[in-house]
Amino acid sequence: MSAPLSYPQTRRDDIVEDHFGIKVADPYRWLENDVRTDKEVADWVAAENKVTNTYLSTLPGRDIFKKRLETLMDYARSGMPVRKGGRYFYMHNAGLQNQAVLYERDSLNGEGRVLIDPNTWSKDGATAMAEWVPSEDGTRIAYGVQDGGTDWRTIRVLDVATGDVLPDEVKWVKFSNIAWVKNGSGFFYSRFPEPAADAEYQALNMNQTVYFHKLGTPQSSDIKVYATPDRPKLGHFGQVTDDGHWLVITSSEGTDSRYEITLIDLTDPKMKPVKLIRGLEHDWQLAGNEGSTFYFLTDLDAPRGRVVAIDASSSVRKMQEVVPQQQSTLQGASIVDGVLLTNYLEDVKSAVKRYSLDGKPLGDVTLPGIGTASGFGGEPGDPETFFAFTSFATPTTIYRYDVKTGEASIWSKPDVDFDPAQYVVRQRFFTSKDGTRVPMFIVHKKGITEPAPTILYGYGGFDISLTPGYSSTRLAWMEQGGVFVVANLRGGGEYGKAWHDAGRLHNKQNVFDDFIAAAEDLIAEGVTTKQQLAIQGGSNGGLLVGAVTNQRPDLFAAALPEVGVMDMIRFDKFTAGRYWVDDYGYPEKEDDFKVLYSYSPYHNIHSGETYPAIMALTADTDDRVVPGHTFKYTAALQHADIGDKPHIVRIETRAGHGSGKPTDKIIEEYADMWAFAAHWTGMRVKPVE
Repeated sequence: MSAPLSYPQTRRDDIVEDHFGIKVADPYRWLENDVRTDKEVADWVAAENKVTNTYLSTLPGRDIFKKRLETLMDYARSGMPVRKGGRYFYMHNAGLQNQAVLYERDSLNGEGRVLIDPNTWSKDGATAMAEWVPSEDGTRIAYGVQDGGTDWRTIRVLDVATGDVLPDEVKWVKFSNIAWVKNGSGFFYSRFPEPAADAEYQALNMNQTVYFHKLGTPQSSDIKVYATPDRPKLGHFGQVTDDGHWLVITSSEGTDSRYEITLIDLTDPKMKPVKLIRGLEHDWQLAGNEGSTFYFLTDLDAPRGRVVAIDASSSVRKMQEVVPQQQSTLQGASIVDGVLLTNYLEDVKSAVKRYSLDGKPLGDVTLPGIGTASGFGGEPGDPETFFAFTSFATPTTIYRYDVKTGEASIWSKPDVDFDPAQYVVRQRFFTSKDGTRVPMFIVHKKGITEPAPTILYGYGGFDISLTPGYSSTRLAWMEQGGVFVVANLRGGGEYGKAWHDAGRLHNKQNVFDDFIAAAEDLIAEGVTTKQQLAIQGGSNGGLLVGAVTNQRPDLFAAALPEVGVMDMIRFDKFTAGRYWVDDYGYPEKEDDFKVLYSYSPYHNIHSGETYPAIMALTADTDDRVVPGHTFKYTAALQHADIGDKPHIVRIETRAGHGSGKPTDKIIEEYADMWAFAAHWTGMRVKPVE
């Protein structure tokens, strides 16, 4: 083993607070300050990155992984097309472009024309195009500009025919849809009040409001459409129905799928809001409408989901079941050309079923294999829809689906330097601490017969399902003889509401128990050993990795917590953190505090125990999970007596929580992570011919 690293000296302040009789120390609170405005924090970041970069430069696999990732990610790939005004709009990356480019075709298989190339927006490639929506006639594109990975967006508008960017500029947009009115005169969007100059990346997001922007006018003239100043925590998301008649506003307070639905009749000049669904109690996802009849996916009386129709013209709000709850979990529903398309998860694999609008079964959509299907958007008169399909051994392929004939044909298939026949994908169920049966996917090259270096990945929260999907970055690990495992922990949405509820709030420990049980099962089955096992997770998954490392430091060789929520006592004080109380609870409530404090990664590092090698990752522009979480956690690790293995932090510049990250930064990041994990799991990294 190499000599222990020499870490920067980090100032410790004497901050101790009383929480319900428990004295909680927070010596590194100063590291919560914004790295852009606080010189001491900036100096600390520079010193930590110097240690990390010096250490990573000694790892022999780093350059090999980087070179191979450049090859594996160098393939042309397209996103799903959107059809408007007879035109097809889609994103396309030629290979190693830092940002995908927006193209337009005049016909389904015509020649593509570049409309917007974000790669020209900044020298470092870190300014991305986020949301983009064509107007109904296809003559305009409204799109969000995302700089340096922030969640903030600035909306601009492009004239499709001329390629000119119009003078319109809409700022301080976040967590928003862009919803054009059908005549193309403007669009609805959601924004927050402009924050103070020194709080742009840290202030809590409150009082989101829906506005209408009329093309050719300044933002100061935008019309306030819907706001709830008496309920400042509510967020609002607007959709215009396919017939152009209604604005449907979905309101929520946190991350739970518990919504209120408000309708605005767009034929009424006063645009008076009318409540359709009151109370934040159930999931309501709009599938579409036929006149005043609205179709929703809901978990009302159906924890695994069903489709209902609500007549908005009736004051009684009559509700009729269209598709009843099934054994599988309903993930999405949409109406295309009079057909209701429903997307289910069956043991974490997609199954798509067709129904008439009165609920008559019309058969299944035949998918290319076992994997994940997404998409199926469109409008009542569209003869077609598109969907993406992927699996661990299938790069994402785009299909055109003929709604009337039920036939699917390939619209875009990537040519990847990869032979799926050389890889094994299997699903295994293991038993958690309390006897719950939990699934995981195990993926690796054929011919591995002995325990191998393994990455175990998890998330376990916020009703998010981890479904099969191709990844060039993961392929780089598996090419070297490594195993990649995805565990479908409780807290996710794989098996509906009950699965989510079993892994949140006071049940959060179940998620950690599931992850630990997955690791123990892999070891017991001979897939790997303690000395060959690394764990990885991002955001809520970073919390997972941090908590599990504290609870079972003996079980892993390496840990990679990315952009993690590490201080469970103060998470709700920054940006979007207040939303997360749905999954975590309220730190100011005694019962919740005791649970949060019991697993908070920052507060539960155990001096005197030997920890695995840890490389935490964050970014300076992460305004979703502010980097102070990882800064404080890293400082606490480096202060504690937890052994001589490295406990370092990788802090990316001009990047955020993940979205919009340029390709070159992704390659550098994964080369570093895989080299770190390979070194500590005993993987012998060799050049790939």
